[in-house]
Amino acid sequence: MSFSDANGTIMLDLISNVIRSRRSVKPADMDEARAVPEELVWRLLENGTWAPTHGLTEPWRFHVFTGAARARLAEALPQIYKEVTPPAEVREDKLVKLGQNPLLAPVVVACVVEKRGGEKIPFLEEVEAVACALQNVMLSATAAGLGSFWSSPPVLGSAVVALWLGQGEEDLCVGLLYLGWPKAGRTTAMVPRKPVTEKVVWHTEPS
Repeated sequence: MSFSDANGTIMLDLISNVIRSRRSVKPADMDEARAVPEELVWRLLENGTWAPTHGLTEPWRFHVFTGAARARLAEALPQIYKEVTPPAEVREDKLVKLGQNPLLAPVVVACVVEKRGGEKIPFLEEVEAVACALQNVMLSATAAGLGSFWSSPPVLGSAVVALWLGQGEEDLCVGLLYLGWPKAGRTTAMVPRKPVTEKVVWHTEPS
Protein backbone atom coordinates (compact mmCIF):
# COMPACT_ATOMS: atom_id res chain seq x y z
CA MET A 1 0.00 0.00 0.00
CA SER A 2 1.36 3.42 -0.90
CA PHE A 3 0.17 7.00 -1.13
CA SER A 4 -0.53 6.42 -4.83
CA ASP A 5 -3.02 3.66 -3.96
CA ALA A 6 -6.64 4.55 -3.24
CA ASN A 7 -6.47 2.59 0.03
CA GLY A 8 -3.32 4.43 1.03
CA THR A 9 -5.03 7.77 0.49
CA ILE A 10 -8.04 6.66 2.54
CA MET A 11 -5.82 5.48 5.39
CA LEU A 12 -3.88 8.75 5.35
CA ASP A 13 -7.13 10.73 5.46
CA LEU A 14 -8.38 8.68 8.40
CA ILE A 15 -5.24 9.06 10.49
CA SER A 16 -4.96 12.74 9.56
CA ASN A 17 -8.48 13.29 10.85
CA VAL A 18 -7.67 11.58 14.17
CA ILE A 19 -4.45 13.55 14.59
CA ARG A 20 -6.07 16.89 13.81
CA SER A 21 -9.18 16.29 15.91
CA ARG A 22 -7.32 15.30 19.09
CA ARG A 23 -7.82 17.83 21.85
CA SER A 24 -6.89 17.84 25.50
CA VAL A 25 -9.91 17.09 27.68
CA LYS A 26 -9.22 18.08 31.28
CA PRO A 27 -10.45 15.81 34.09
CA ALA A 28 -13.11 18.35 35.09
CA ASP A 29 -14.64 17.89 31.63
CA MET A 30 -14.75 14.08 31.90
CA ASP A 31 -17.76 12.05 33.00
CA GLU A 32 -16.45 10.59 36.27
CA ALA A 33 -19.49 8.31 36.60
CA ARG A 34 -18.95 6.57 33.25
CA ALA A 35 -16.38 3.80 33.51
CA VAL A 36 -13.82 3.08 30.82
CA PRO A 37 -13.80 -0.66 30.02
CA GLU A 38 -10.61 -2.36 31.16
CA GLU A 39 -10.18 -4.06 27.80
CA LEU A 40 -10.21 -0.65 26.10
CA VAL A 41 -7.48 0.64 28.42
CA TRP A 42 -5.38 -2.41 27.62
CA ARG A 43 -5.87 -1.81 23.90
CA LEU A 44 -4.81 1.84 24.18
CA LEU A 45 -1.69 0.92 26.12
CA GLU A 46 -0.87 -1.86 23.67
CA ASN A 47 -0.92 0.75 20.90
CA GLY A 48 1.44 2.81 23.02
CA THR A 49 3.98 -0.01 23.03
CA TRP A 50 4.27 0.16 19.26
CA ALA A 51 6.05 3.50 19.44
CA PRO A 52 9.57 3.72 17.99
CA THR A 53 12.25 2.73 20.50
CA HIS A 54 16.01 2.74 19.94
CA GLY A 55 17.44 -0.71 20.48
CA LEU A 56 13.94 -2.01 21.29
CA THR A 57 14.48 -1.06 24.92
CA GLU A 58 10.73 -0.29 25.28
CA PRO A 59 11.44 2.06 28.20
CA TRP A 60 7.81 2.72 29.16
CA ARG A 61 6.15 1.59 32.38
CA PHE A 62 2.47 2.35 32.86
CA HIS A 63 0.99 2.52 36.38
CA VAL A 64 -2.79 2.39 35.93
CA PHE A 65 -5.08 3.75 38.66
CA THR A 66 -8.80 3.04 38.49
CA GLY A 67 -11.62 2.74 41.00
CA ALA A 68 -10.59 3.17 44.62
CA ALA A 69 -6.90 3.23 43.68
CA ARG A 70 -7.40 6.76 42.38
CA ALA A 71 -8.11 7.87 45.96
CA ARG A 72 -4.66 6.69 47.03
CA LEU A 73 -3.12 8.76 44.24
CA ALA A 74 -5.31 11.76 45.11
CA GLU A 75 -4.16 11.55 48.72
CA ALA A 76 -0.49 11.00 47.99
CA LEU A 77 0.14 13.73 45.42
CA PRO A 78 -0.79 16.76 47.58
CA GLN A 79 1.15 15.33 50.52
CA ILE A 80 4.25 14.79 48.40
CA TYR A 81 3.87 18.25 46.85
CA LYS A 82 3.90 19.86 50.31
CA GLU A 83 6.82 17.68 51.36
CA VAL A 84 9.10 18.58 48.42
CA THR A 85 8.08 22.22 47.91
CA PRO A 86 9.45 25.07 50.03
CA PRO A 87 6.58 26.38 52.22
CA ALA A 88 6.73 29.84 50.67
CA GLU A 89 6.25 28.32 47.20
CA VAL A 90 3.30 26.05 47.95
CA ARG A 91 0.29 27.10 45.89
CA GLU A 92 -3.20 26.27 47.05
CA ASP A 93 -4.55 25.92 43.51
CA LYS A 94 -1.93 23.28 42.71
CA LEU A 95 -2.74 21.41 45.91
CA VAL A 96 -6.41 21.35 44.97
CA LYS A 97 -5.77 20.10 41.42
CA LEU A 98 -3.37 17.39 42.56
CA GLY A 99 -5.99 16.14 44.98
CA GLN A 100 -9.07 16.52 42.77
CA ASN A 101 -8.01 15.51 39.27
CA PRO A 102 -7.39 11.80 40.01
CA LEU A 103 -10.96 11.55 41.33
CA LEU A 104 -12.50 13.29 38.31
CA ALA A 105 -11.07 11.00 35.63
CA PRO A 106 -12.09 7.31 35.57
CA VAL A 107 -8.53 6.28 34.63
CA VAL A 108 -5.18 7.81 35.55
CA VAL A 109 -1.94 6.45 34.15
CA ALA A 110 1.38 7.42 35.70
CA CYS A 111 3.89 7.16 32.85
CA VAL A 112 7.44 6.27 33.77
CA VAL A 113 10.59 6.19 31.65
CA GLU A 114 12.77 3.27 32.70
CA LYS A 115 16.43 3.58 31.80
CA ARG A 116 17.18 0.35 29.95
CA GLY A 117 19.72 1.38 27.35
CA GLY A 118 22.76 1.42 29.61
CA GLU A 119 25.51 3.71 28.35
CA LYS A 120 24.77 2.95 24.70
CA ILE A 121 21.43 4.75 24.43
CA PRO A 122 21.10 8.32 25.76
CA PHE A 123 18.35 8.74 28.34
CA LEU A 124 16.89 11.56 26.24
CA GLU A 125 16.09 9.00 23.54
CA GLU A 126 14.27 6.87 26.11
CA VAL A 127 12.20 9.90 27.15
CA GLU A 128 11.42 10.64 23.51
CA ALA A 129 10.28 7.05 23.00
CA VAL A 130 7.85 7.31 25.92
CA ALA A 131 6.54 10.62 24.56
CA CYS A 132 5.83 8.83 21.26
CA ALA A 133 4.09 6.04 23.18
CA LEU A 134 1.88 8.57 24.94
CA GLN A 135 0.97 10.18 21.64
CA ASN A 136 -0.05 6.75 20.36
CA VAL A 137 -2.25 6.27 23.42
CA MET A 138 -3.88 9.69 23.12
CA LEU A 139 -4.56 9.33 19.41
CA SER A 140 -6.05 5.89 20.04
CA ALA A 141 -8.21 7.39 22.79
CA THR A 142 -9.45 10.04 20.38
CA ALA A 143 -10.32 7.39 17.80
CA ALA A 144 -12.32 5.53 20.48
CA GLY A 145 -14.21 8.68 21.50
CA LEU A 146 -12.33 9.10 24.77
CA GLY A 147 -10.85 12.31 26.10
CA SER A 148 -7.26 12.44 27.32
CA PHE A 149 -5.11 14.91 29.20
CA TRP A 150 -1.35 14.67 29.73
CA SER A 151 -0.30 16.50 32.90
CA SER A 152 3.32 16.81 34.04
CA PRO A 153 3.50 18.70 37.35
CA PRO A 154 7.11 19.13 38.57
CA VAL A 155 6.38 17.05 41.66
CA LEU A 156 6.48 13.93 39.46
CA GLY A 157 10.23 14.32 39.13
CA SER A 158 10.81 14.12 42.88
CA ALA A 159 12.56 11.25 44.62
CA VAL A 160 9.49 10.85 46.84
CA VAL A 161 7.23 10.10 43.88
CA ALA A 162 9.89 7.74 42.52
CA LEU A 163 9.89 5.85 45.81
CA TRP A 164 6.09 5.82 45.96
CA LEU A 165 5.88 4.30 42.47
CA GLY A 166 8.79 1.93 43.05
CA GLN A 167 10.95 3.43 40.29
CA GLY A 168 14.63 2.75 39.80
CA GLU A 169 17.10 5.48 40.71
CA GLU A 170 17.61 6.48 37.08
CA ASP A 171 13.94 6.29 36.06
CA LEU A 172 11.65 9.29 35.62
CA CYS A 173 7.88 9.79 35.82
CA VAL A 174 7.10 12.09 32.89
CA GLY A 175 3.39 12.54 33.33
CA LEU A 176 -0.06 11.59 34.50
CA LEU A 177 -2.32 10.65 31.62
CA TYR A 178 -6.01 11.16 32.47
CA LEU A 179 -8.54 9.18 30.41
CA GLY A 180 -12.32 9.44 30.41
CA TRP A 181 -15.43 10.01 28.33
CA PRO A 182 -16.12 13.70 27.67
CA LYS A 183 -19.21 15.01 29.44
CA ALA A 184 -22.38 15.03 27.38
CA GLY A 185 -22.81 18.19 25.37
CA ARG A 186 -19.17 19.19 25.65
CA THR A 187 -17.81 20.67 22.44
CA THR A 188 -14.22 21.37 21.50
CA ALA A 189 -13.17 24.21 19.28
CA MET A 190 -10.77 23.63 16.44
CA VAL A 191 -7.55 25.28 17.55
CA PRO A 192 -5.72 26.44 14.42
CA ARG A 193 -2.07 25.74 13.83
CA LYS A 194 0.28 28.12 12.06
CA PRO A 195 0.89 27.21 8.42
CA VAL A 196 3.38 24.36 8.13
CA THR A 197 5.25 26.44 5.56
CA GLU A 198 6.35 28.70 8.43
CA LYS A 199 7.91 25.75 10.26
CA VAL A 200 9.76 23.95 7.48
CA VAL A 201 13.16 24.55 5.94
CA TRP A 202 13.22 22.44 2.79
CA HIS A 203 16.69 21.43 1.59
CA THR A 204 17.02 20.10 -1.94
CA GLU A 205 19.70 19.58 -4.51
CA PRO A 206 20.31 22.57 -6.79
CA SER A 207 18.81 22.13 -10.24
